[in-house]
Amino acid sequence: MRRRDFIAGLTGATAWPLAARAQQPVTPVIGFLHQQTAERTASIRSAFRTGLESAGFIDGRNVTIEYRWAEGHNERLGALAADLVRRRVDVIVAGADSPAFALKAVATTIPVVCAFASDPVINGFVAGLNRPGTNFTGAYRFGSELEPKRLELLHQVVPQVAVIDLLVNPDGAITVVSSRDIEVAARALGRQIRTHTARDDAEIKAVFMTLSQLHAEALLIMGDSFFTGRSRQLGEMTASRAIPAAYVTREFTHAGGLMNYGALETDAFRMVGIYAGRILKGEKPADLPVLQSTKVELVINLKTARTLGLSVPLSILLRADEVIE
Repeated sequence: MRRRDFIAGLTGATAWPLAARAQQPVTPVIGFLHQQTAERTASIRSAFRTGLESAGFIDGRNVTIEYRWAEGHNERLGALAADLVRRRVDVIVAGADSPAFALKAVATTIPVVCAFASDPVINGFVAGLNRPGTNFTGAYRFGSELEPKRLELLHQVVPQVAVIDLLVNPDGAITVVSSRDIEVAARALGRQIRTHTARDDAEIKAVFMTLSQLHAEALLIMGDSFFTGRSRQLGEMTASRAIPAAYVTREFTHAGGLMNYGALETDAFRMVGIYAGRILKGEKPADLPVLQSTKVELVINLKTARTLGLSVPLSILLRADEVIE
């Protein structure tokens, strides 16, 4: 073999694997920004991956998910959102409205898929539900719209109570809208709302001291990521103070709270996973209609009701998804 042919052959053999490696597809990266901890979100992460897999993407195989957790401290969301943007991920998932607002400030071009808790049109994330027209889309789980219904259910269990206390996070993304809706619903029931605010653990303790002093007879806790991270704590506090209370999560009720009524988060996150996969395949969030998750869950702690001397109407027990004996 001539020397020149040998060298050409050797060069080609060496270059081929390099060229093949250069042409290998880059694994896409999804950023996942949530206001809570990994431990408290196992079920929604599983639902998200289920939706993602149905779209053809499996974590660790042909997609990578980078998680960022605010651990119940919403003030951290801005820095975490900026970090994902600097990472130049392909899609970002927002766990609810608070992380979505943080992303809105920094993610102007990266597609964002959100499990919206309140109207994304009113909050300025999308131009319309059918045609978002922005880099945001996702699943709308009607979190704020369910607040009046939660109040009504609590009222049915304690119909004799004239004043219903309301606990809100003054910095919450849906607080203003939901507070207004709750006030309207309370007036329709002929009841008065007494509002308390808490944005940290010290203020929660102060509120419950006040509730004890006021001999509160019913408490509605507004759905909020800050409170959700403390669902078990809130359930235990209402039980220890013998206050009939309603919140969003089943964790609250299993810890001793009277009841929970709220959107089923796993359904929304499954939809979010599907959309994240479709965007990775090339679809644009501006063209993907905001999906509407209508699955809700009602759990009644009958043991707590009996301890409080309350009689839960049969109509509520029959519609409950779970009754804790």
